[in-house]
This record gives sequence, C-alpha cells and structure tokens, in this order.
Amino acid sequence: MELMKKTTILFSSQQHTLLTQLAKQRGVSLGQIVREACEAQYGTASPETRLKAVKALGELELPVADVATMKRESVPSPKGEFL
Repeated sequence: MELMKKTTILFSSQQHTLLTQLAKQRGVSLGQIVREACEAQYGTASPETRLKAVKALGELELPVADVATMKRESVPSPKGEFL
C-alpha cells in the first residue's frame, strides 16, 4: 500500500500508551495499528477486494440446512432454549 496522505491525530496519554505498547508487541508502527483499526471498522477495502472475498465465501462447501431448520437451531425460544 502506497501511503499518500498525512493526518495528525491527538490521543489521550492512556490511549497513546496502550497503542504504542500494542504496536511494539506486534512489531509494527503505531500508524499501522491505526490504519488496520480504520480498515476493520470502516471497511476501506476496495470493491474488487470485497468481491473476491464474497466469491471465496461462496466457494466454501459448508453444511447448510434450509432456512427454517437453521432458524430453529439458532434462535432461542422465550425460555432461553433452542427450538
């Protein structure tokens, strides 16, 4: 990824300490931590990347039942039990 823009962000002392420690543990820069968080939160992936991901998910051979069966298996009843 080619970096093209620079932005100044102000963090609290506690936020900065936490992010700096996390970056050090992961062996990356604080900027990389922030870029990854933005991408995860706001989905800055390109449309092409998203389409590739959707295609890859569609190619998975997962055991899937019909909609009614999946709802029964995943939605708890009012008593907290699965239907």
